[in-house]
Amino acid sequence: MSPPPSIFDRRLLRARRARATRLGASTFLVERAAEDFSERLAAVLRRFDLAVDLGTPTGALRRALAASGKVATVVAADALIGANPDPRARAAPLAVAADEEALPFRDGSLDLVVSALALQFVNDLPGTLVQIRRALKPDGLLLAALAGGDTLTELRQSFAAAEAEIEDGVSPRVAPFADVRDLGALLQRAGFALPVTDVERLTVRYASPTALMHDLRRMGAANALIERSRRPLKRATLARMLEHYAAHFGDGDGRVRATFDIVWLSGWAPHESQQKPLAPGSARRRLADALGTEEIPAGDKAGG
Repeated sequence: MSPPPSIFDRRLLRARRARATRLGASTFLVERAAEDFSERLAAVLRRFDLAVDLGTPTGALRRALAASGKVATVVAADALIGANPDPRARAAPLAVAADEEALPFRDGSLDLVVSALALQFVNDLPGTLVQIRRALKPDGLLLAALAGGDTLTELRQSFAAAEAEIEDGVSPRVAPFADVRDLGALLQRAGFALPVTDVERLTVRYASPTALMHDLRRMGAANALIERSRRPLKRATLARMLEHYAAHFGDGDGRVRATFDIVWLSGWAPHESQQKPLAPGSARRRLADALGTEEIPAGDKAGG
């Protein structure tokens, strides 16, 4: 099989994260994900001996795991550990330098894998999910949040409109994000049992589109697409983008809206104790009997 296409410049992504740390990282999305994570983990009625926090850009999930009282040991796995003076990375008691696309964990060694706002920048997400599933012990849990769906759709539309009007064509400036249904299918393909996906839409208001772009830089989430344009952005294009954004996505008070769709993934490494769907034809009672209705053979019309 041919390798999956590379969409993101992973080296540039790491450099952007390092720059965000120097600028003073914007962490409100990760903190929000960590709050939701605490609620979701509270619904899981079991404890985990060994958990890995994969690629989360702050210690927010590790703090949530510690506060839950449900995890004995947490290991931070991040490509920047040991390569960047990130105080949040150094603060992890147990840490390993690891890229999300090449996990160093042996098969069947982990009880829980968590991740917040990191996996959306993986080039081979199906391969990463397979690696996670293999690293989990039977009945181990994956719980992850990543940007997906219509995240930053306003910025994408405004740049496209401005470039189509001012320049010769449209260049990729906002990363593509996976749909929640596609992500659910990926969980199944990777071999997870009981896969569940859902999405939470956050609408964040900014003083201007420029403030949004500054915030993205401080998240380490500025454009790192391999196919990005290397030409400097024209002032006329930027000005037209700002006008389009304010006109189409602005509020009466002058502020503008930005969409962030946070997609949640959960799945279990298969285990014989888990619930399984019944085989076709194994039902012992007809659905019509259970509903108290008359069964109509295929091709017949009701009341005929």
